[in-house]
This record gives sequence, structure tokens and C-alpha cells, in this order.
Amino acid sequence: MAHALLISDLHLPLTASPLRDRFAQFLAGPARAASSLYILGDLFEVWIGDDAGLAEYGIERACLRALTRAGVPVYFQHGNRDFLVGAEFAAATGVEVLSDPCTVELGGVRTLLSHGDRWCTDDAAYQRWRRFSRNGLVQGVYRALPRGWRERFAGTVRARSDAVKQYKPADIMDVNDGAIRAAFRAHGVTRMIHGHTHRPGTHDYDLDGRACRRHVIADWRPDRCEALRADGAGVQRLPIG
Repeated sequence: MAHALLISDLHLPLTASPLRDRFAQFLAGPARAASSLYILGDLFEVWIGDDAGLAEYGIERACLRALTRAGVPVYFQHGNRDFLVGAEFAAATGVEVLSDPCTVELGGVRTLLSHGDRWCTDDAAYQRWRRFSRNGLVQGVYRALPRGWRERFAGTVRARSDAVKQYKPADIMDVNDGAIRAAFRAHGVTRMIHGHTHRPGTHDYDLDGRACRRHVIADWRPDRCEALRADGAGVQRLPIG
């Protein structure tokens, strides 16, 4: 049966890692049998620009290119770690960059796809940073900086973010129920798939008499790597490796 695979939040590091090996094996294995692959953000732990990222993640670039050349369409949405992935990455890999959110048809069901961080609206400080970091002018200035400056700035931002998270209530970093319901209504869908929260699960809603379902993709860890498989039978979790 024709099926799509969806993954998110691999957070592949710059250094050698079993996760990077697992991703390469996934692209050469299960992904080859899919009708399409959707990567919903945070594939990379850090991406300071295509000039640096394509060199640092050369293996992933080659594996993605091999998959798209084999005829499997690959789609990518920006996450909060790799929102600077750009046109050079798309050209080098054959991957198509999607807007966030976007609606696609999976297994005959119109489905809303997103990284998911846009719906964490209870975290006002993060949403301010998100708006600032997604600004085209800001990104242009950042890309124009010398690579060393970009690396230091990105390292500082990551360290500050990790420190702040320790003091935030867990619920504030999850999606807001009202924002999710509004998204279902605004896009006229009954199914939503996203990542970001690292809280894999399936959530059901009754919205205006419509049965709606939200699937949260699992982040990848050394002891747990999985994808979502979407086909005419619905959505299932697929262990990887």
C-alpha cells in the first residue's frame, strides 16, 4: 500500500553520532519504500546557514540526494533549530521546503502539517524570539556575518535556551489547546501532525460535531527512533532500526 513517512526532531549533532548513522540507514532502507517523506523540522541540532551546514552534514546531504534521485519526494519544514535551511540546501538535496503550516493529502485525508512550535503560545518569550528569528531582514543580516561569528552567536543562543528551559513549567512548552482548536477550524481539516514538543502521542477532539485527531511525532533518541506511517488505513507508529 502506498504510504508516506513523517519524522521530526532528530536533532542530529555536528559530531559523529549513532543517530546520524540511524538516519542514513533509514534513508537507504524504509524511506526507499515510501511514496513520500516529510521532515517536520529540527532534523539538525544546529544550522547556521547553507554554506556551513552542507559541509558539516555532508553525509546527510548525500543520503537525501540519493533518496530524491531514486524517485522518492522529500519535503522539509523548518524547525526552531534549523530555520536557516535555505535554497542551497534544497538544490543540493532535491528536497522541497514547505511553508509552515501547510495542508497535504495523506492516505486520502487532508492533513495539516507543522513543526508545532507556532502553537506553543503560552510561552510568550519564545514566541517573541520566534517572530524575531523568522524575520527575513534579520536572517539576511545574520547570514552575512562571518562564519565564526555565526557559530558563537548560535552557541550562545542554544546555551541560554537550555538554561531557561530548566525553570519553565513543563506545560508552558506544550501546545496550547485553544491554538490547536483554532488551527483545526481555520484550515478545515480533521487531522493534524506535528513535532517539536518531544511528547509523542495521539489526541482526539470534538470540534463543532467533527471528530478530529492530532498526532505528535516522537523525537529521536538512542533508545527510540520512529516515524509515522500514513496511508489509507490511517496513521501508525513505525519503529526505526
